[in-house]
Amino acid sequence: MSNSENSTAAAESKAVTPAYKRILLKASGEALMGAQSYGVDVRVARAIAEEIKAVHDLGVEVAVVVGGGNIFRGVSESAGDMDRSSADYIGMLATVMNAVVLQDALEKVGVHTRVLSAIHIPQVGEPFIRRRAIRHLEKGRVVIFAAGTGNPYFTTDSAAALRALEIKADAILKATKVDGVYTADPVKDPTATRYDCITYQEVLEQQLKVMDASAISLCMDNDLPIVVFNMRTPGNIVRVVSGETVGTRVCLNRPESGAAADTL
Repeated sequence: MSNSENSTAAAESKAVTPAYKRILLKASGEALMGAQSYGVDVRVARAIAEEIKAVHDLGVEVAVVVGGGNIFRGVSESAGDMDRSSADYIGMLATVMNAVVLQDALEKVGVHTRVLSAIHIPQVGEPFIRRRAIRHLEKGRVVIFAAGTGNPYFTTDSAAALRALEIKADAILKATKVDGVYTADPVKDPTATRYDCITYQEVLEQQLKVMDASAISLCMDNDLPIVVFNMRTPGNIVRVVSGETVGTRVCLNRPESGAAADTL
């Protein structure tokens, strides 16, 4: 993302009124790779930090959960025949590394940030304590939740849903590589259409890859909206927070007029 694009996003942020007071942004570890096949591209981390800063400058309280798939994923081929619990703990450590990278990028653009880890690693992050996390948010700091839930067999999607509920976030913003939820994979099916709005139940029944089933069920049980959007488009986070129709909204009941939307 260029400096001019970042300036545009910042300018937009000053002219909008946020629709949410507190959000949780769920970003994949792969988002930090950029064009690389592994690891972290610090320029991409900086670009993501600029996008988060634009939202933070609106006065919105921002929490982040970042995955670790750019380094290690417990259910991937790289785990081989490892014990699932051991592999998942390694994946949690990968999310801690990504959290520290993102914290550094945010602080370089002037945003006070705290990493709260579900695994006790005092040298790099504070332990997760719900009231402490909320207090950091109230003081205007961005909070990055690391190490998932701290338990094996749970994904960072589930961690995002859990942490969002614990801090009483207004919505989860699910950052992806595509601009919403489609009836089918738009890469493989040119007739796929995008939903403006879809229900949790439809996501589960159609097995759409929005978030894992446990995370979707948790959001459904607690009526926590999810907005799926393309983070690679500059300014999209600000547009979502300002209430514009960007990507796909997942909620309990969709409006009658909000069936399948934009045809490719």
